[in-house]
Amino acid sequence: MLDFINEANWWCLLLLLFLAFLLGWLLSKWTLKSKYKKALDECERKNTLLKNANHEKANSTFSTSNDNDIKAIKTRDHGGVAITNGDSLPELNFDSFGKADASQKDDLKLISGVGPFIEEKLNSIGIYTFDQISKFTKEDIDTVTALIQFFPGRIERDNWSEQAKKLKEK
Repeated sequence: MLDFINEANWWCLLLLLFLAFLLGWLLSKWTLKSKYKKALDECERKNTLLKNANHEKANSTFSTSNDNDIKAIKTRDHGGVAITNGDSLPELNFDSFGKADASQKDDLKLISGVGPFIEEKLNSIGIYTFDQISKFTKEDIDTVTALIQFFPGRIERDNWSEQAKKLKEK
């Protein structure tokens, strides 16, 4: 009789496991169906929009001329390095503030707002000394800002010209 009770317990346990599996399987089907139903509805909505966009009446309101086309201008490459077009960048007027070379170089990082990166940019366009920066005109400031392509308005905001004049006198 004891064997019969053990055998009945095993059958009950097996039946419970099967019912748990069946319940889990049905619930997963139901939840996946609702999840995929939303995705399917979204795909159908997008297909409808695409079909409508290709419809003759939908295109009749758009201009076919190229005058209204928006064109992107690539300013940086994949590495984040600025792309320079020789014809689009202004040229410095060294007559207004003078020329210098690396042998006359001042530590431009002493100017508040100029770090190693900006100093390197300034050096690359021919600006090495406090004397040059102290003689900047508004046009020179705009040109330098365009050439270093970094922090527009920074030169005026930090008043580099006045700082350079004070550092030049030291």
